[in-house]
Amino acid sequence: MTSDLPLLGNPRSDRVRSVRALGRRAVRERQGRFVVEGPHGVRELLRYAAGSARDLYVTAEAGELHTEIVAAAVVAGVRTWACTVEVLAAMADTPHPQGVLAVAEPVDVPLQAALAGVVVAGYVVVLATVRDPGNAGTVIRGADAFGAAAVLVSDASVDVYNPKVVRSTAGSLFHLPVVVGLPVADLLEGCRAAGLRLLAADGGGPALLPEVDLSVPHAWVMGNEARGLDEEVLRACDDVVAVPIPGRAESLNLAMAATVCLHASAAAVSGG
Repeated sequence: MTSDLPLLGNPRSDRVRSVRALGRRAVRERQGRFVVEGPHGVRELLRYAAGSARDLYVTAEAGELHTEIVAAAVVAGVRTWACTVEVLAAMADTPHPQGVLAVAEPVDVPLQAALAGVVVAGYVVVLATVRDPGNAGTVIRGADAFGAAAVLVSDASVDVYNPKVVRSTAGSLFHLPVVVGLPVADLLEGCRAAGLRLLAADGGGPALLPEVDLSVPHAWVMGNEARGLDEEVLRACDDVVAVPIPGRAESLNLAMAATVCLHASAAAVSGG
């Protein structure tokens, strides 16, 4: 299928360099573009956010293996290029790319639009100062899996378009509304104005997860991996909630704690 596509064969070409440069936040913000690597992420991009896709790059082997991705890109009017293995490797962030890479425009939405998805019962996730790309991506993936209405990412958190974040969401970045670029205070104020109860996730919280009413609309507020949430944020929340740990582990890391909280919310909202 790639034989009819224009071929990129020079790893040092300007186009290849420009795609590689999107690994830097300053370049992403200046150009309004980011990279999606791997067949799964690109497939979800084309399935759920094809309007933001701008270019698709595939090796001959990957093009034969993932014909549906190339076909979807052509149908969506996405510029599609065949490239050598060396060219794709020069573009990619990973040491062993899987032969499929796309460039897309940002998919985040305004805060008001994201909060409109929280109806009679529902919840959102606020990432206050989450800096680790893997943690941020895993929380977005968990929020998607457990039915959150949106994920709100503060301006003090990692860039959701960081290649590592995009990969770790496993396509969930394109499944649910994501808000970026606002201070934590603005995110909390927006949640409160939308009628959401603010629940700070903190290992030292006085309220235990099984005791908290999660059947009402609420927002989980997740803090920094090392420092947790600032005192100002804790005071702004209605409850500070801890996950009970009956075993010997001293604590849970952010992604694990978030998964437990999100699962509890999903069960409460569904009546299970």
